[in-house]
Amino acid sequence: MIEIPVYADVVAAQKRIAPYAVRTPLVESPALSERIGGRVFLKLELMQRTGSFKFRGALNRILLIPENERAKGVVAFSFGNHAQGVAAAARLFAMPALIVMPSDAPRPKIDGTQALGAQVVLYDRSHEDREAIAARIREERGATLVKPFDDPAIIAGQGTAGLEIAEDAARFGVAFDEVLSPCSGGGLVSGIALGIKDSKVKIRSVEPENFDGMRQSLKAGERITALGGKFSIADALMAPTPGVHVFELAKGLLSSGLAVSDAELEQAVAFAATRLKLLVEPGGAAALAALLAGKTKAKSVCLVLSGGNADFSQIADIVQRSS
Repeated sequence: MIEIPVYADVVAAQKRIAPYAVRTPLVESPALSERIGGRVFLKLELMQRTGSFKFRGALNRILLIPENERAKGVVAFSFGNHAQGVAAAARLFAMPALIVMPSDAPRPKIDGTQALGAQVVLYDRSHEDREAIAARIREERGATLVKPFDDPAIIAGQGTAGLEIAEDAARFGVAFDEVLSPCSGGGLVSGIALGIKDSKVKIRSVEPENFDGMRQSLKAGERITALGGKFSIADALMAPTPGVHVFELAKGLLSSGLAVSDAELEQAVAFAATRLKLLVEPGGAAALAALLAGKTKAKSVCLVLSGGNADFSQIADIVQRSS
């Protein structure tokens, strides 16, 4: 049976995580608004605890673990942002956390996860199965597995960002034509669509080329696995297929998806650093990349900047090449 969250689950998640999570700002960008001749707002999830939206879902899932089971800890697998979100949420309740991470994950994400008190197990993502590794460790420890996206509690937690967007848009008196969100497995973009709860607003996923499983799945009406291949600069957005629970929700809520190239992602990272004065990791800049590349014609747009856990040397190289 496929279980999907409903709007009430997002509202409940918002109340549950409110004492711990940051209510991130929604701000208008004059530079981007002038560029498109409309209004562009930025949802700054890079200002969330641990530097990305992932803390929301991880915290909501962990708070749902019965207290008598928390001592066994949690296990997760992640490219980096989910790892830090789980580690930070687990530390709030003195719970052991073990995270399975690829050995080539950005060093700041590995270091950040360890600094939050989690044990990190590295693997080779070209030859090893992270889910199998995590499943073995979970069974050995009796721990709770905290999935990165394909879990109703995770989706509901990420959906709290959508609730905030809707609430702040009403406060600003703005009605969005579109909300663009980075997408990997789809937990964030589908959760945001659920939280916004407005059929007049088009919610669109943005993925790297060759890892656009959500875009292809929405077009086909069924889950499709993207081509994959050479790793994208957006290391956080390389799930080739949307989650089962995620897609069941997404197919009824999302509009057509978008895909961006690594060159377009680099342009967005450089624009964010030099024009917006924001340090955004490549995956977190996917929605901005789509806008800058002219892939949306909407005149009232919200861009979700989903993470800022960038490798500083990588960002510096990108900015230098783009100048």
